[in-house]
Amino acid sequence: MVAEGGVAVLTGAGISTDSGIPDYRGPDGVQARHAPMTYQTFTREAAARRRYWARSHVGWRTIARAEPNSGHRAVADLQHGGLLRGVITQNVDGLHQAGGCAEVIELHGNLDRVICLDCGDGTARDELDRRLRLVNPEFHAQVIAVNPDGDADLPDATVERFRLVGCRACGRGTLKPDVVFFGETVPRPRVDASFALVESAKLLLVLGSSLTVMSGRRFVLRAAKLGIPVAIVNRGATRADAYSALTLDAPLGAVLPDLVRLAGAGGVVAR
Repeated sequence: MVAEGGVAVLTGAGISTDSGIPDYRGPDGVQARHAPMTYQTFTREAAARRRYWARSHVGWRTIARAEPNSGHRAVADLQHGGLLRGVITQNVDGLHQAGGCAEVIELHGNLDRVICLDCGDGTARDELDRRLRLVNPEFHAQVIAVNPDGDADLPDATVERFRLVGCRACGRGTLKPDVVFFGETVPRPRVDASFALVESAKLLLVLGSSLTVMSGRRFVLRAAKLGIPVAIVNRGATRADAYSALTLDAPLGAVLPDLVRLAGAGGVVAR
């Protein structure tokens, strides 16, 4: 099916686990011990924002240091081999682009960007990191664990010492990573672009997503409604297996390079 081309790819956190970024719901997922930050909590509670930015200040560096793995490079090979119509990712780590993919729809945004909720100004995460280092010179935290959104587990006493900074553009605004938190709405243009990609595809290939939340599962439902075949490769069952023509429970880092070779798209992206 992939070798025939016209493939739309939808990826989730499972494609980045081989890069050292944990999954929420996979076999080694972190959901059971960590509730992700919600948009409502972040915007309503100053203490929650302090907690998030303290933990993200150290956890983001793990995401920033992560390197694309063989799964990301395989998707890029398929794209550069002319077999993909496009890539939709639920991930916020930027590893598809780092692995050679172009024109990726980042459904949930990217941790490399920061926005002001008051004036809308956008800045690079590197710049915010420098500013936070300056106002927190004595902040040295030992990370217990890092989550897919860059939110690290830290002791409460460490969080309480952390100082925040405001927006440089308006001088007072609340800063938020340019990612879609749980409970927040995905921007309509991204949703529309993703639906258009799926509707124009000959195959929807889902890689590393449990499809637990509707944010990703709706694209499988749309494909099924239109009679577009769906294939899923994931560790463990998904909530859309019933709509799939093919499901494969296997590690992506092992499966995808073989898929590239069998589909005749190997060796396109320089290693």
